[in-house]
Amino acid sequence: MNTVVTSKETILNVSRELIQKQGFPAVNIRAVAKACNISVGSIYNYFNSKTDLIAATVESVWCDIFRFPENMETFHSFTSCVEWIFDSIRKGDEKYPGFFTLHAMGFIGEDKSNGQKLMAQSWQHIQEHLHLVLTNDTQIRSEVFDENFTSEKFAEIIFSLIISALLQHNYDCSGILAMIRRVIY
Repeated sequence: MNTVVTSKETILNVSRELIQKQGFPAVNIRAVAKACNISVGSIYNYFNSKTDLIAATVESVWCDIFRFPENMETFHSFTSCVEWIFDSIRKGDEKYPGFFTLHAMGFIGEDKSNGQKLMAQSWQHIQEHLHLVLTNDTQIRSEVFDENFTSEKFAEIIFSLIISALLQHNYDCSGILAMIRRVIY
């Protein structure tokens, strides 16, 4: 056994590697401890339960897939951001096979609320960045948004379409991009 103290981040890195190599079901306390070369008890120093480990791993995978660029000016338009998100989904599905499908089925165990909370935080992060890019897009017609049809609502609608495509493993964003162009440009 490894007598060197490990870190939460190391455990999450190993958990992501297990998903990449063996699929999402491979993430459990014993498998992660073995892959980290530490005792099962050491995992419990960082995670109270298997549910907590899985929830943190899911959040870690979401963050890995959707790591937005530091410089948001990378996106010259709202549509370029949507294209980037779809490309990230495609790459994420390749990197973490089966993750989106299994993740869509929900969390395992007795306490789903923590996992759902972390997933909601990850999704909120993506949606906030989507809205930020939308509000910074200078090409949008000035009269598009009003008090009934706000930029926040539009970003929420687009995000819902992205999540729907993700769950269907549909990486073709051409229809969504055409709709965006017709509505806001």
